[in-house]
Amino acid sequence: MKKPKWVVQKEQDKKAEANTTLWLFGLHAVRDALVNPAREKLTLMVTPNAQIKLEEAIATAGITPQVVDPRKFHPPIDPGSVHQGAVLEVKPLNWGRLEDVCIGDSAPRVLLLDRVTDPHNVGAILRSAEVLGASAVIGTRHHSAPETGALAKTASGALERQPYLRVRNLADAIRALQNMGYLVLGLDGEATQTIEAAVEGKRDRPVALVLGAEGPGLREKTRETVDALVRIDASGQFGSLNVSNAAAIALYATKEHF
Repeated sequence: MKKPKWVVQKEQDKKAEANTTLWLFGLHAVRDALVNPAREKLTLMVTPNAQIKLEEAIATAGITPQVVDPRKFHPPIDPGSVHQGAVLEVKPLNWGRLEDVCIGDSAPRVLLLDRVTDPHNVGAILRSAEVLGASAVIGTRHHSAPETGALAKTASGALERQPYLRVRNLADAIRALQNMGYLVLGLDGEATQTIEAAVEGKRDRPVALVLGAEGPGLREKTRETVDALVRIDASGQFGSLNVSNAAAIALYATKEHF
């Protein structure tokens, strides 16, 4: 009996995912990946100078590097990438299921990204999420920035420590969080209610903040699924804020204690 197309596609996706690797670059990103026991490390290429700088991390990882003369150092990454003489081939991290990372703290907070595809924005969001104590950053598999060297470099190590999940369907993820007791707020510059007003008297509840891509903002389906649309209480228009800046401000505005 012939398999249905969707079954074949799912099997192909799973096989492709199992074979996926990425190259991290830059001393900071490579060092943090080397010392992360959860990161599967495959190939390390370094110049002699970078090897000295990464000596402790290389020892911790127990990996034997390929040491290459700087004049012959041509790793398989974009030639314009600032690699600082260090690149590391790794497998993407597996943070587990939504429920694994979004339950735990007394009042956890998560960020959901609705088609935010720029790896530099997502990297900056991961940094803010780590600093401000978010439980997870959640994007979609097909319309959000995947793990890449550029994302890791912008995240400045946060990619190794801050859960970054990519789900099949954002609306389903929102509903799952609502079923876990989350208050799900979508950021919209035209909303009448501020974030602070929406969480007033509810700071003991877990909060999820949904941010859309700069320009198009939240999709209609997302707007219909969230509990409320909110805006950042500011004198300027929300649309003028970079999405990573908006994420940091929104996380701070929902902190349980100021």
